Amino acid sequence: MTNDSNKSNCSLAQYAPLEVVLFDIDGTLCDSDPIHHHAFQEMLQEIGFNGGIPISEEFYVENIAGKHNEDVATALFPDDHARGVKFCEDKEAMFRRLAKDKVKALDGLYKLTEWIKDRGLRRAAVTNAPRANAEFMISELGLTDFFEAVIIGSECEHPKPSPDPYLKALEVLKLSKDHSIIFEDSPSGIKAGVAAGIPVIGISIRNPEQMLLQAKPAFLIKDYADPKLWAALEELDKK
Repeated sequence: MTNDSNKSNCSLAQYAPLEVVLFDIDGTLCDSDPIHHHAFQEMLQEIGFNGGIPISEEFYVENIAGKHNEDVATALFPDDHARGVKFCEDKEAMFRRLAKDKVKALDGLYKLTEWIKDRGLRRAAVTNAPRANAEFMISELGLTDFFEAVIIGSECEHPKPSPDPYLKALEVLKLSKDHSIIFEDSPSGIKAGVAAGIPVIGISIRNPEQMLLQAKPAFLIKDYADPKLWAALEELDKK
């Protein structure tokens, strides 16, 4: 369960009228982390990383989840960054092969996208994933026409946890941060949104809630079917 301090303030009323909704992709639109973990685990085991012992979920969360591949490459191959970058590129190709027809939207996502469309809100996807992965996952989820823009961390000056990708999304949409909200599932992504001055609703599907709360989201939800989210959106509608 989310702790009491997080339950106490699940309001978005101060951001009315809402104009734009920004989404991360991995772990936010779909629960793709187990597929990423499996790809990393298998490929790292093949090269004898960690003495050939498969990486744990804890290792994956701490060193890989939500991070940009440049940072992952440095973490996994501190003495050979070029090898790390190539390894991550190969791993992303493996991820796309493994994920084909297995990418499933988080509960309630399509209800939320309809809510957003019904109100004419602007929207963009903002991710540290490579563009090939981002467009693949959005397509698999049937959301290609939903997003007006897809902002890639490596195509900005700095990826998340820098605020640059979220600020670039607002720049592309020509909208203010004052009437925006973000959905994110990783500490890195939440920190990026908070640094951009935008309220972030954290999704606690995989990452430990305490770790997410340390990044200071507005509040946490389990998925898009969470009653806390819909109570907050109903309050926004009244404003």
